[in-house]
Amino acid sequence: MKIGVIGAGKWGSALAFALSEKNEVVITSRTKRDLPNFVSLEEILALEYLVIAIPAQQVARWLEENFVYSGQKILVAAKGIEASTGRFLNEIYAPYVREENIAFLSGPSFAAEVMKSLPTALVINSLSEETAREFAACFPSFIKTYISNDIAGAEVAGAYKNVIAIAAGICEGLGLGKNAAASLISRGLVEMARFAEHYGAKPETLIGLSGAGDLFLTASSTMSRNFRVGLGLAKRESKEEILAELGEVAEGIGTAYALHKIMEEEELYLPIAHEVYAILEGKIPHHSLKDLLE
Repeated sequence: MKIGVIGAGKWGSALAFALSEKNEVVITSRTKRDLPNFVSLEEILALEYLVIAIPAQQVARWLEENFVYSGQKILVAAKGIEASTGRFLNEIYAPYVREENIAFLSGPSFAAEVMKSLPTALVINSLSEETAREFAACFPSFIKTYISNDIAGAEVAGAYKNVIAIAAGICEGLGLGKNAAASLISRGLVEMARFAEHYGAKPETLIGLSGAGDLFLTASSTMSRNFRVGLGLAKRESKEEILAELGEVAEGIGTAYALHKIMEEEELYLPIAHEVYAILEGKIPHHSLKDLLE
């Protein structure tokens, strides 16, 4: 197959590398990059199979300004909830792509390890089994793929785990210990599952690769941008300072604001996500710890 990857950041580039084991892959981004097989957006949009790795907070504007739908099959490789509206990615894409032609990638996957061909397992989530299987077959020998039709579960888990990862980074930065970290991550999984249930997700998704698998990875390593955001917050750095140091997008920040918006509108109980939002807004981390323990 010939596959076009849109988004040449670390994750888009890693996916292009992985998919090139079995397929002809071309890549594009907003700005010209000195990459092999870099082509224009127009050339990529003419292909049948697309992988879109544009960050969640940017995708609505990109679709409005750039996307031309002509029956392409699309694998969405971002994770997040739009901060300004609380919309999930499937809701953002819905006006542009038929639901049987779109799939969502989930599961534990650091770009740096994919670039080294280290093994992992991922899930292709789509309402169309045919579309899911087509994309699953594209992945290389070092990535085991599963398919699922639980888009709601994959979307919630992929977004929410980044917020819990920020909390885990704060926990690490405050030196609270491994007991606290394990308690936080496990309660984060419960909170994430409760939120997912509100949207009709399947419980097995939350304890599988898309949920627990991705959460355990993202909330336990400095390779995670969101975990590093938490480390910075523990040092009382502002989110602006942290993002300047990272030089990359950390999806958990926008998602924390989206969750706060949803939590207030839907009257949901999301204590860890609420405290992450509050710390991003300037609350002292030790005060959040005290409130969570109470």
